[in-house]
Amino acid sequence: MRARLLALGTSLILALTLTAQPAVASTGGTPDGEQNPNVGLILFYADGGRFRCSATLVTPTVMVTAAHCTDGDLGKVLVDFRSVVAEQSPTGYPVAADPSSGYTSTEITDAGFFAGTAHTHPEYSNFTDLDNWNDLGVVVLDEPVGITPASIAGLNTLDAYKQPKLNKTIFRAVGYGTEVRKPDEGPQKPQPMSYPIMRRYVDMPGQKLTPQILQTNGNEKDNRGTGGTCFGDSGGPVFLNGQIVAVTSYGYTQNCRYLGGYQRIDIAVAQDWLAGFGVTP
Repeated sequence: MRARLLALGTSLILALTLTAQPAVASTGGTPDGEQNPNVGLILFYADGGRFRCSATLVTPTVMVTAAHCTDGDLGKVLVDFRSVVAEQSPTGYPVAADPSSGYTSTEITDAGFFAGTAHTHPEYSNFTDLDNWNDLGVVVLDEPVGITPASIAGLNTLDAYKQPKLNKTIFRAVGYGTEVRKPDEGPQKPQPMSYPIMRRYVDMPGQKLTPQILQTNGNEKDNRGTGGTCFGDSGGPVFLNGQIVAVTSYGYTQNCRYLGGYQRIDIAVAQDWLAGFGVTP
């Protein structure tokens, strides 16, 4: 199963050229500006380097994201709510003094960002069991943030959107994913671009619903939507009627132009765990 599914986190240390794959994700969608100021970029160290994902503030101190963005994190997590991180290098992000231990709170806050601690759903299957996927994590901030939190959907909201209704329903994903386009010069094959790094949104029609997973059609050529999610969008929210129903989990292809998979957070196994952090519909 893991060979087929691609986690949509992204390494920044590798400048996106080794871990990112071609895509027109929320990166091929629309710049978000300040439409979703509660969606932030999270940056963290883990075995293998420094990585980025997306996450959403759902209380003044709690952000919801994907488990594969929190599992194995070293030290603290950096949180950045800027809509545009950087049009080109540098990003302004600090480098940990000891990458093997990850960030400290002081390193993060001295650089002007928010610091938090990662927590992973205890039943996260690590991409091995679609029936018990549980790709859900949270980042608990050291201090409250003065941004209006997003709301999560009520229990079993998506059960009302089974086929054929699902195929006619448009979901909006938000995140800081990789952009793929033709370079300004040289071979004109679309390729992942390290910059710009910014928050974007994309609209996608529903494709499949399981007890754990929402899938969407993420093809920019589909006239029902505007693209799909890709590397770096992991953990970012999927909205329906203004509420979060899922977080970005995986893709099926390396060019991010097919099906996208999203961990439902409207299910009991997710909401019972989130309630322990004070997160309720």
